[in-house]
Amino acid sequence: MDQGAGEKPVPIQITVLRGKNMGVNKGESALNFVRAEFNSIILGESQKLNASADLTLEYNFTCSFDCFGETNTLDDLAHKPVILTAVEILPKEQKKQKEEKTTVLGQGVVDLLPLLHGQRSFTSTVVLHPTPGSPAESASQEDNSKPSLDVTICATEPLLSDAQLSSSNLLRVLVEAAYAVPDVWSPAAPASYVVGFQVPLSAEKDQVLLLSKGLLKTGGEKEPLPRPKKWPLGPLLAPGADCIPGAFIEADPIEMESGELTGMEDREFRTEAEVDRKRVCWDTERRCFLDAETAACLTRRITHCRLWPVEIGRVPQTGLSRGGKPARDKAQVEDEAQLSFHGVVYVDLAPLLYPGVRRIHGAYSLHPFYEADMQDKTKRSTSILREGVRQLRQQGVGRAPPSVGSAPCRTASGKTLDKGAKGPKEATKKPGTQEKSLLPEISTDVDTPENIEGQMYTEARTYIVIEIALEKPLVPKRPPEELAKRVRELIAARPLAPRRPAGAERAVQQYQDQVASVAAHLLEQYQQLFGHALASGSHQLDPTAQEERKTQLIGELNYSGKYFAFKEQLKHSVVRIVREKMLCTEPFRDQERLQAFLSQLYVFLVDEMHVALNKTFLADPQDDRPPSQVDCTQLRHFAREAQLNQDYQLAATFYQERLARDQRNPEHWFDYGVFHMLTRDYLKAEECFREAVSISPVHLPSLLMCGILAEMAGRTEEAQTYLEGATCVDPTSVVAWTLSGLFYEGREDTIQAEMAFLEGNAQLRAAVAGTRPAEREFGAKVQEEPDSGSCDSSTTTAEGVGEKTQSIQGIRPVTPGQNPSIPQPLCTPLRPNTSIYMETAHFLLENNALQMAQRALAQELLCPGGGPRCSYHLALARLQLMSGEFSSAEVSLQKALKDDIESPDTWAWLGHLHYLKGNYSQAQECYERTLDFVKDAADPHTVYLRLGQIYLQEKQFEKAKITHLQACKSSASCLSWLGVGAACYRLGELTEAEDALTEANALNNTDAEVWGYLSLVCLQTGRQLEAEQTYKYAMKLNLQKETLLQEIKDLQAQVGFGNPCF
Repeated sequence: MDQGAGEKPVPIQITVLRGKNMGVNKGESALNFVRAEFNSIILGESQKLNASADLTLEYNFTCSFDCFGETNTLDDLAHKPVILTAVEILPKEQKKQKEEKTTVLGQGVVDLLPLLHGQRSFTSTVVLHPTPGSPAESASQEDNSKPSLDVTICATEPLLSDAQLSSSNLLRVLVEAAYAVPDVWSPAAPASYVVGFQVPLSAEKDQVLLLSKGLLKTGGEKEPLPRPKKWPLGPLLAPGADCIPGAFIEADPIEMESGELTGMEDREFRTEAEVDRKRVCWDTERRCFLDAETAACLTRRITHCRLWPVEIGRVPQTGLSRGGKPARDKAQVEDEAQLSFHGVVYVDLAPLLYPGVRRIHGAYSLHPFYEADMQDKTKRSTSILREGVRQLRQQGVGRAPPSVGSAPCRTASGKTLDKGAKGPKEATKKPGTQEKSLLPEISTDVDTPENIEGQMYTEARTYIVIEIALEKPLVPKRPPEELAKRVRELIAARPLAPRRPAGAERAVQQYQDQVASVAAHLLEQYQQLFGHALASGSHQLDPTAQEERKTQLIGELNYSGKYFAFKEQLKHSVVRIVREKMLCTEPFRDQERLQAFLSQLYVFLVDEMHVALNKTFLADPQDDRPPSQVDCTQLRHFAREAQLNQDYQLAATFYQERLARDQRNPEHWFDYGVFHMLTRDYLKAEECFREAVSISPVHLPSLLMCGILAEMAGRTEEAQTYLEGATCVDPTSVVAWTLSGLFYEGREDTIQAEMAFLEGNAQLRAAVAGTRPAEREFGAKVQEEPDSGSCDSSTTTAEGVGEKTQSIQGIRPVTPGQNPSIPQPLCTPLRPNTSIYMETAHFLLENNALQMAQRALAQELLCPGGGPRCSYHLALARLQLMSGEFSSAEVSLQKALKDDIESPDTWAWLGHLHYLKGNYSQAQECYERTLDFVKDAADPHTVYLRLGQIYLQEKQFEKAKITHLQACKSSASCLSWLGVGAACYRLGELTEAEDALTEANALNNTDAEVWGYLSLVCLQTGRQLEAEQTYKYAMKLNLQKETLLQEIKDLQAQVGFGNPCF
């Protein structure tokens, strides 16, 4: 901010065009002129004009000053206005009166900030605030009109080039008020309440800023909002002239603040303090111009030390004797004036390094000042307030201070200091009057071991409200459009390949294609034979003529050999239909069965021939195929069951079937990618997730998983793009913000990680409350205490949250009626006593991202609000179980049971552990205990299936039947109905067994065990043909269960049929 060295001075012209409502002494002749002042220097006075009532005066007064000189820098333009004073000269009342009587009518200010925004000139209407007791005050009260001046500010050339304008910044520090100040403070004891802080002046220098206009007020009413901000100047002659035009202090909700005292327990105290307790109000804003080097220096300072000390103190005022002479000499002042009630607040500036954040605002607790604490927290040991007040006192004693209304004076060491507050008598003094400073020099003695007066701040719970804002963020945030573009560059949207039929469907499709080809050749032959007759437009033929043409066509086909060529063309496709569709691969020994099969084949081929001809000759053929009884949701459920049984090949088949039905659904690709995460095939998993993103760039879970896999592969920039894109797609996602924090923490970027964790906590609190955080003006919301670390406030209670609670784990699957480009809200309810790390760990465990889940659980363990509790131990046990660490998982589950022995999920996972280890008796006990609880487990279907299988092994068939029926009730599947059918068969209930097995076969006709049990039922009921057919399917599907296969063969040998090989 020490601009101007070596730069060419730029003149800035101030032109006062005219004044309105300047005639206030009605019936009297008076002269009126305007004085302009900037930076403690009077720039000039206008000509004296005769003013009458309601007269507009044309001043046309121009004055100027040079910017970039030794005294007027860009920082001066940022925080110092041009002060315009209107003075009225009354005629002499008596001849003996030597001088005319002058009266200050009012004062106004012009903000020069537009010049720093690139404007070369601007025009402003400046309202003149009347001075107390002046004629303008009474006149404005009568007709409610204030005098004003039309002013034009013009710079001969731009103060900043385009490059400087884009790289510069503006820092605003607003000190509002200190609340709940010690009760010993009394307005009867005049004192100056001073706030001091330090900001970079340039890349090499710092400047100390003092705000000494604190006004002590008693309680009784709340400070009005909005209220104007004030210039960091001494008291002006006119009340109201020290307010910054158009700048007001607005009300901010406590939950949107970024300081301390934001908890629910603090809000009641703050409400009481801001109404009933004493307070000191400054309402002063200091603006600091930052060039590119200074802004970079500020960024480095915050990175090096995130806490910024703001000191506060109380300095007694020393009175003046009459005539302006000091009532005490300098030695007496030094003895009596002490800096008392020395306190400090530590403002955490790290949020200003969050991407896109330009403003922090909040209440900060005031602590007693100790040099040791200052050294520990800020790496500084010197009091800037004590040093600043001492230097200001040295300049003020024995010489004249700057004129009234001027801003800070410059010290010999290059530090800039606000001058002290003026006494009440200065309100009537003219600018330039010689007088003593009211801020005395303070003692330089070493601090006492205990700051007794400062301890009163702690006892009274004093806090000060401060706002720090930047015109541009120190760390720019990439816009969502750029992130979306980068994601598209990484994953280009491309059309999916068309579905290709396979197996029996492919054989039928090939037959239909061959029929269509033969039909086209037949039409061509017919055209050659009878085309001339058709071209002549002859009438419709009678049946005899049609029969003659048919005979002629067949004769021509036989004569030319095309008939045999057409038969050979169809032969291969018919053979494939017999083998793959009709499942006939062995010769027939029985002539009757052969004839029955040929009849069935003939009917099928004729039907398919008609289908092919309809497709060929009809413009819009109708598809009469019945809809499938299994939808994509059931296929996903079947795949999950196959995963539980570790039948990964069958699970992959179900996932592929979902993709074959709808390749444009990103959820299908995402689930298939999660399956590959389970099998540790990360390349295929990433391919699936990228396919999902290429279909829907706003599919949040796929974006997150792409980021996780990119980080696992060491592609950090790509991972950052995916994770930032996820937070832009759904800014309310707790999981997206938490994963971003874990990613930045892995890169040791603590500030970015902290920002992401805080935003995740904010979204979690909003989800618990059932509301969404309001949009913030300057970027992401930040909320933490200075020394809390990145784990504070990470635990939030979610008890009592109903269906209105927003979910936070992923997005709802896209249904056919929804637009895949619009992210859907999450629908999974929050877990009780949850935290951002636990919610993220559950998301990662559900999607088999074990490495990142381990990091999330580590953060939960380190977090002060989290720690080892039941939910943590349960999640850790799931992680260990999925990693194959059975012993460690058992220890974690036992710890979870110690914390909550009535947790059905813990008992369920303990049962899964024993089931996988082969301890079926212990697994049975755990599963039975899980089902005895009033509250269901998160996944009761798996419990029912595995418990039913244990009952079947233990030959407790009645219990197995009931348990599998419960599984069918919760979520019907092939395995659940198979369990019912097996239990009913063992109980001798063949009709019920066949019904259950038929249901299982309708849901999945590729389960060999279902066909095996159906074969047993058919053998028991004496149905030979069905027994052989079901046995054939069981064998073709490769029945692996040896005991069941041996039972079928034994029963076949007993009844004498059922095996086609007999």
